Amino acid sequence: MGLNFKRMFGKGEEDEYVEIDLDSAKPEENKVIVKPFVLRDYEGMDEILNSLRTGYTIAVIDIKPLKTKDIIELKRAISKIKKTVDALDGTIAGFGDNIILATPQFAHIHKPTLPQKKNKTDYFR
Repeated sequence: MGLNFKRMFGKGEEDEYVEIDLDSAKPEENKVIVKPFVLRDYEGMDEILNSLRTGYTIAVIDIKPLKTKDIIELKRAISKIKKTVDALDGTIAGFGDNIILATPQFAHIHKPTLPQKKNKTDYFR
């Protein structure tokens, strides 16, 4: 398949083409991967962070094993994941009590806003 730039832009009658090989791109390299992880300890984060840094991975992280083992270590791990996601312009959110979802820049996690509760004093104003 070739493109005739000179004819497109009216710059002469010579035929000059740029060949584009459409079969050379490997579509599987650019596919988004939704990958599950189980966070068992703080050191287990490296695999998660490396996958997020590739730019094509959405991480679904089960934090229950670390949550039951060491809550302080879990907070450190989540903080580190959040910093990495922020640096990648991605988003992070919790789903339920034991799942965290982390996405790169191209994906956004919808976080619905909950209506604010009215205080009893609001009715009297």
